[in-house]
Amino acid sequence: MSAATRSVIPPKPLKGVRILSLALNLPGPAALMRCRQMGANCVKLEPPPHPSFPQGATGDPMSFYSPGAYDAMHQGIRSLSADLKTDRGRAALHRELEKADVLLTSFRPSALNKLGLDWKGLHKRYPQLSMVAIVGAPGARAEEPGHDLTYVAENDLVTGLELPASLYADMGGSLVASEAVLQARLLFLQKGKGVRLEVALSEAAAYLGLPRAWGLTTAKAMVGGAHAGYQVYACKNGRVAVAALEPHFAAALAQAADLPANADMLSKQTHAALKAFFAGKTRQQLDTLAATRDIPLHTLR
Repeated sequence: MSAATRSVIPPKPLKGVRILSLALNLPGPAALMRCRQMGANCVKLEPPPHPSFPQGATGDPMSFYSPGAYDAMHQGIRSLSADLKTDRGRAALHRELEKADVLLTSFRPSALNKLGLDWKGLHKRYPQLSMVAIVGAPGARAEEPGHDLTYVAENDLVTGLELPASLYADMGGSLVASEAVLQARLLFLQKGKGVRLEVALSEAAAYLGLPRAWGLTTAKAMVGGAHAGYQVYACKNGRVAVAALEPHFAAALAQAADLPANADMLSKQTHAALKAFFAGKTRQQLDTLAATRDIPLHTLR
């Protein structure tokens, strides 16, 4: 078997690391999924199902909001049920904490304190344990109510009345949280004791929004609408996302549309000409054009 055809085995930097998660809904489970993919031994402690939850649901609301998403995020995860408001539930929690390297949470700080999971007490009892705490907003704002949409909106990523196409703060936060698990393990190896790291969903949204904050995606910017080769156009039976930004791609696109190779991609005339060109083509024709002319584009229904 050649090197080109040999399957690539992904690295497992968290192999042997035990993670206990109390995090529900999306960011925490998505982060746990990433950690599992990196080789971690993952356990999730869920509350008993709420009486209003349908039969078959777990204590995580995602299990009935979107069973498919829940199942995808929990593959290879050992899930347990414990009511942390009871002595029995807290005993189950501490049995798992004794074996854990990292605790992942997504509660407000006040809720963690009520459960006896404040960092000072945890660190004293389990000095080997690190904690990654997912919160909505950092510092003093951690008690404020919020959700993905509000964090995305405050970072200028909601540009109209339509909802965003994905849960950007939640998913961005899950990546930052899995990165924080890696950081916690590195710091533990350096210091020999656990650390607490905080991951704020609002800051994850802010990071994703940096291109907008820098002006890269505003209407007058090259990738915000000013460049005719970086646009979404209507075609005969759908839409086409074109990303012919570099000069050689822009020249190939211009020639395919019977425009001069050095056409000014910032002019209104070029915008209009490409709009008319794409409007007269089918998705199949454009897919063929992309392959034969080496033009970066993707057609959509």
